[in-house]
Amino acid sequence: MITLSNDQLTVSLATAGAELQHIIRKDNGLEYLWSGDPAVWGKKSPVLFPIVGGLKNNTYTYNGNSYTLGRHGFARESEFEVLTQSTEEVTFRLTDNEATRAVYPFRFDFRVRYSLIGDTLKVTYHVHNTDSKELLFSVGGHPAFKVPLVDGTDYEDYFLTFNKTETAGRYPLSPGGQIELQPVPLLDHTQQLPLKKSLFLEDALVFKSLASDAISINSGKTPHGLTVTFSGFPFMGIWAAKNADFVCIEPWCGIADNVAATGELTEKEGINRLAPGASFERTWTATFF
Repeated sequence: MITLSNDQLTVSLATAGAELQHIIRKDNGLEYLWSGDPAVWGKKSPVLFPIVGGLKNNTYTYNGNSYTLGRHGFARESEFEVLTQSTEEVTFRLTDNEATRAVYPFRFDFRVRYSLIGDTLKVTYHVHNTDSKELLFSVGGHPAFKVPLVDGTDYEDYFLTFNKTETAGRYPLSPGGQIELQPVPLLDHTQQLPLKKSLFLEDALVFKSLASDAISINSGKTPHGLTVTFSGFPFMGIWAAKNADFVCIEPWCGIADNVAATGELTEKEGINRLAPGASFERTWTATFF
């Protein structure tokens, strides 16, 4: 376990999946991250790479060959190396190997950097193309935040606050996990979405091109909560397991296959393209109060 600490936060991470394990604010002692109860959902904040979401039939084609790749890719199940580490920052690295190339025929250098700045955790994804051909990939976050956050409050005491007024539908997922082509109305000229467990009975709330670039978890029963900022991430997933005491705010550069997907990786919605020798970087932050 790796621990980062400053005067306001203590954050713990595992090399397995480069995954967050704990986020604690020192002055109030609150744990902001979901516990990872394996009876409900055993993850806490998986890193999504080289795909986000699921592929149709868990397969894709590239350069005339077919490959099988599970939901959200292999990074979340991979052991990362610690590239650099200090009291307030750590960088993890995952590079291609024989096992990854069998399911994803690209060479890459993928890094995840966690930094503490006051009451804020900064998470940066850095993708470098070490191949001689174009790199096709998606990347995203999946942090699960504890709700209710404070003892004596209930799940329904909390709501999500968007930093801009939203009129946006959610894109439903098919039984096979693919994105439907048409959205279902959800947000109607509002900045708030009350949290209730029934929101997630049909899987995640998937959004494309929100006006907002920040979402907060707030409550009228406590001043404590958090804000996730995600400028540069065109897709957003909001999810919780059935009847679970958490909510995931998921900034994505990529999205699951839609129901009309051809399976050809070069045609995949939201795929990022990186020239040989080029790099890609995106950062989301979470501020805790």
